[in-house]
Amino acid sequence: MMGQRLNRLSVLGLLLLLLDLDVSHGSAAPAEDEDYYMQELLTRDHYYHAAPEEEMVPPVPPFEGARGTDRNKRPPSLETTDKIKRPPSQKETTNRNKRPLSQETTDRNKRPSIQKEATGKAENVRQTDKTRVTETKSVKNGNKKDEKNKKGTLKTPNSINEGEGQYKSAKEECPPMGLETLKIDDFQLHASTMRRYGLGAHRGRLNIQAGLYDDDLYDGAWCAGRNDPLQWLEVDARRLTKFTGVITQGRSSLWSSDWVTSYKVFVSNDSHTWVTLKNGSQDLIFIGNKEKEIPVLNMFPVAAVARYIRVNPRSWFNRGSICMRVEILGCPMPDSQNYYHRRNEITTTDNLDFKHHSYKEMRHLMKVVNEMCPNITRIYNIGKSHSGQKLYAIEISDNPGEHEPGEPEFRYTAGSHGNEVLGRELLLLLMQFMCQEYLSGSPRIRHLVHETRIHLLPSVNPDGYDKALEVGSELSGWSLGRWSQDGVDIHHNFPDLNSILWEAETKKWIPRKMLNHHVPIPEWYQSKNSTVAAETRALVSWMEKIPFVLGGNLQGGELVVTFPYDRTRSQGVSREQTPTPDDHVFRWLAFSYASTHRLMTDARRRVCHTEDFAKEDGTINGASWHTAAGSMNDFSYLHTNCFELSMYVGCDKFPHESELAEEWENNRESLLVFMEQVHRGIKGIVWDMQGRGIANATIQVEGIGHDIRTAADGDYWRLLNPGEYSITVRAEGYSASSKVCEVGYDIGATRCDFTVSRTNLSRIKEIMERYNKQPIRQPLRPPVRQLQARRPGPRHRRVRTS
Repeated sequence: MMGQRLNRLSVLGLLLLLLDLDVSHGSAAPAEDEDYYMQELLTRDHYYHAAPEEEMVPPVPPFEGARGTDRNKRPPSLETTDKIKRPPSQKETTNRNKRPLSQETTDRNKRPSIQKEATGKAENVRQTDKTRVTETKSVKNGNKKDEKNKKGTLKTPNSINEGEGQYKSAKEECPPMGLETLKIDDFQLHASTMRRYGLGAHRGRLNIQAGLYDDDLYDGAWCAGRNDPLQWLEVDARRLTKFTGVITQGRSSLWSSDWVTSYKVFVSNDSHTWVTLKNGSQDLIFIGNKEKEIPVLNMFPVAAVARYIRVNPRSWFNRGSICMRVEILGCPMPDSQNYYHRRNEITTTDNLDFKHHSYKEMRHLMKVVNEMCPNITRIYNIGKSHSGQKLYAIEISDNPGEHEPGEPEFRYTAGSHGNEVLGRELLLLLMQFMCQEYLSGSPRIRHLVHETRIHLLPSVNPDGYDKALEVGSELSGWSLGRWSQDGVDIHHNFPDLNSILWEAETKKWIPRKMLNHHVPIPEWYQSKNSTVAAETRALVSWMEKIPFVLGGNLQGGELVVTFPYDRTRSQGVSREQTPTPDDHVFRWLAFSYASTHRLMTDARRRVCHTEDFAKEDGTINGASWHTAAGSMNDFSYLHTNCFELSMYVGCDKFPHESELAEEWENNRESLLVFMEQVHRGIKGIVWDMQGRGIANATIQVEGIGHDIRTAADGDYWRLLNPGEYSITVRAEGYSASSKVCEVGYDIGATRCDFTVSRTNLSRIKEIMERYNKQPIRQPLRPPVRQLQARRPGPRHRRVRTS
C-alpha cells in the first residue's frame, strides 16, 4: 500500500516538475519587441550543439516543387498545431472591413472603370478574378495552359477570408512576401552562420544576381559557414502571417556549384519555440533543387500561422556547400489596428486592371480602351513575331492615325525581353489611366494628348512572354523567356552603327564622305541570311516610318535609367564612359525619369543586385555599366532623329500580381514626366519661298556634332537643354540659313522656323528639267593667247634630216 502511494507521488511529482519547466520556459522567453540578437545569444548553444542522428523521412513526392508537379495531388490535410497563435476572429476583421473610404478614393471611383468594362466583355477570353482565386489550377506539363495565371491565383495581402475553417487546407495560396522585391528588408533576414558578409542572410533572396567574381561584396546567395544539418535561414515577417510555401534556388555564380537538395521548415511566434512542419508523426522533408538556377516550389500541405519561419537544409550538392536563395509565400493576417497597413504598404486610388494579361487579354484590353476613348485612340500592329503573333501598338492623340506638322511623336516600348514583364503591364496601365483621366477632364492629360502623338507598344516579344507566363512569376527564374522564339536578344539585335561612325571619324570622312547622323544600315544586315529577328525587322521599319523624337524602352531587373552610348569605344574594354555629342541632353532626360520615381534616387533603398545606382542619381551611361553592341538605344540615335533611353523599372523582372499596384505608384509620375520632355528644346518648320515644307533638311546646332533631319512636311524637333544656340539649316538645292534660338526652362519647345531660297545652280537645273533640256557639257577651249603661245613659229620648226 505504501509502495503504491510512493509511486503515485513520484508520478505526480514528475508531472509538476514538467509543468514547472514548461511554465518557466515560457516565462523566460523575451518579448517580441526585444532585440533579436540578444534572443539569439540566449539560445545559441541550443543550435550549435551537435544533434543526435535522426532518421531521415523520405521526401513526399507530391511536394516536389518542380515545374511538372501536380499540386492537386496533395496528401490528406495535416493537423495544425495549437501552439501557434490563433488568427483574429471573424468579428474583428468584419469591423475592419467596414472602415469608410477617404474622400479622395470616393472621387476616384466615380471615374469610368476600364476594369469593370474589360471584365464584363472578356468572359469568353478569361475567367474573372474571383474564379481564379477560388479554383486550384494544375501545373502538369500536359496542362500548361492552366498554369498561365498561376501567379494570379495567389492571395493578395489583407484579402484572405478569416475563420478557422480557412486554414484546414493549403488550396488557397498566398503571394510572395517580398524577398525578391525587397519588401522584406535586410534586418528581417537572419541565419545560423555565414561564410562571409557577401554571402550573408541578406543575400539569400530569390533571383538575386552575383558579381563577376566569387569574392565580391555582393554575392549570389546565403551560404552557411559550416556544412551540417544545424544551419538555417530565417525570415521575420514582423506580424502574424499565414505561410503556405517556399521557393528555393541555388547560388548565382559563374565559378561555383552550390545548392540545397532537401530541407525542413520550422515556424515560431517568438523565435525560441519552433514547430516543425510534419507529415503525420514525422518531420516533413521537402525536395530542393537539382541545379542552381531553376526555382523549385514546395507548397505546404497545411498553412502555418506564425511570425517567424526557418528553412533548415538537410542535404546539399555533394561537390558544393549549403547555399540557397529563397522566397516565402505568405498572407499577412488581418491587423485590427491597421498598423502595418498604414506604415508598410503602398496603396493606389486608380481604378485600373491590376493583373497580368495574356496575349489575348492584352489585345482585348486594348479594344476596351479604344471603345471607351475612340476619339483619341487607335490600335494598329507593326508586324509579327517569329511565331506569327501580331505586335500590337496603341496610339493616343487628338487626331489618331494622322501626323500633324509641329506635333512631336513619342513612343514607349516594353517586353523586348519577354521575361521582363513589369514594363508590359505598366504600359497597359498607362493606356487605361490616360483614357480615364482624359474622360474625367484632367488638364495635364488633355494637354499631353492634344499636343503629342503617343505610341505605346506593350509587348515587343510576345513569344518570350508566353514562356515566362507559362510557369509563373516566381518560377520563371532569371532568363526563361528573355530571348525571342529563335533565340535572339531583340534589344541588342540592331546593326552596330557605332563602329561605322567611329571608323569614319578616325579616317576624317565626316562630313565629306559620310554624315554624323542617319548612318545607313549595312547591306549584310538587310540580307535574308542575316541573324535578325522578325521582331527586330518590324521595329526598324516602324522607327523609319514615323518621325519619333523621344522614346523609352521599359526593362526590368534593376532600378536605373541608362542612356547612349551602350557600346564602349575602346576595343576590348567592358566598361568605359562613352558619351554621345548630346550627352548633356541625355543626362537630363534620364534624370527626369529617375528623380520622379519613388525609389530610384532614394539613397536609403537597398541595392537590387550588385550596383548602387542611387549614388549616381539613378542614371548611368550604358557603356560605363556594361558594353553591348547593336543596342536599340544606339541604333535609334544614329539612324533616326529619336533619342532613346532604357528604364529599368524594378528589381523584380516578373513581380507577382499583388505587387502591380505598388509598382504602378512607383512609376506613374515618371512615365508622365518623361513624356512631357518631348516638348523641351526647339521646334519649327523649314519652308521654301513658296511656303512649302522641305523634307530631309539638315538641322545643325553649333557645338554639337550630331544633326537631325526634317520630316516629310518640313517640320522638325530638336531636344536641347536651356540656353542660346546657333542653328543652321541646310538643304540640297537651297542656300544655308542660320539664326540664334533660345531655349527656356519651362516646358514647351521654342518655335524656330526657317525660310530658305533656291541657289542659282538649282534654278538652272529646274528650268532645264522642266523643258526636257540638258545642259551642254563641252570641254572648255583654252584662251586664244594660250593657243598662240603653244603654236610653234619658224624658229621652232623641226628640220628633217635625211
